Amino acid sequence: MPQLIDSHCHLNFPDLAVRTPEILANMEKAGVGHALCISVTLEKFPEVLALAEQHDNLYATVGVHPDYEAGVVDADNPDDVPLVEPDVDTLVRLGEHPKVIAVGETGLDYYRLTGDLEWQRERFRTHIRAAKILKKPLIIHTRSAADDTLRILKEEEAGEVGGIFHCFTESWEVAQAAVDLGFHLSFSGIVTFKNAVGLKDVAAKAPLDRILVETDSPYLAPVPYRGKTNEPAYVQFVANELAQLRGISAAAVAEATTRNFFRLFPSVHP
Repeated sequence: MPQLIDSHCHLNFPDLAVRTPEILANMEKAGVGHALCISVTLEKFPEVLALAEQHDNLYATVGVHPDYEAGVVDADNPDDVPLVEPDVDTLVRLGEHPKVIAVGETGLDYYRLTGDLEWQRERFRTHIRAAKILKKPLIIHTRSAADDTLRILKEEEAGEVGGIFHCFTESWEVAQAAVDLGFHLSFSGIVTFKNAVGLKDVAAKAPLDRILVETDSPYLAPVPYRGKTNEPAYVQFVANELAQLRGISAAAVAEATTRNFFRLFPSVHP
């Protein structure tokens, strides 16, 4: 069985950070060779980078999630420091580290936040511009905002660097538009849920050379662990579901998604 890669996880989050040796051992047993640890604030970026520096098979991103508003105190921040808005220079400086292979998680979220969200759109543009300077792909978060997400990606010519629509849950039309822009679609444990009928259809039809698998751990554990703390080892259940939906072997899904990851991130070594 070829190795799998978890293209999106949050191993610095408290539920997982205290179990790093166990999580890495579970990855090895499950045949998960690499994992990409995702940054959501600049304040916690050093934790993400430290994991990547300490473990050869872990990599990092740099970015600020669209759910985090600058100037607002993060309840999870023990220092009670207002969150800092990223700028292009800061993202580029931090993103030059060799273990930082992508910019994000960035994008738009009109589900969790309402009101005037122009600051989200400007932040998104900031990340895209930094990614183009770094020549590193983007990790895209989009929720209830697909039209604006695609529009901004086009306006900023983000196809120059491409990247990943992570935890993809959008329509087939959005999937096609993302692929046409040069992006990959990453499927999470949601695709294993019985009620995810539309998503299953997208996963069955998406081009095999543009799909990836992820956990988004500690969230969205796949069946049979739904409702429990997720971890990279469970990405195998996402791959198994994709195999069933597409009528191919789990080994074929593993081979394709891993090949896709290495092509998108050529600095990562098998």
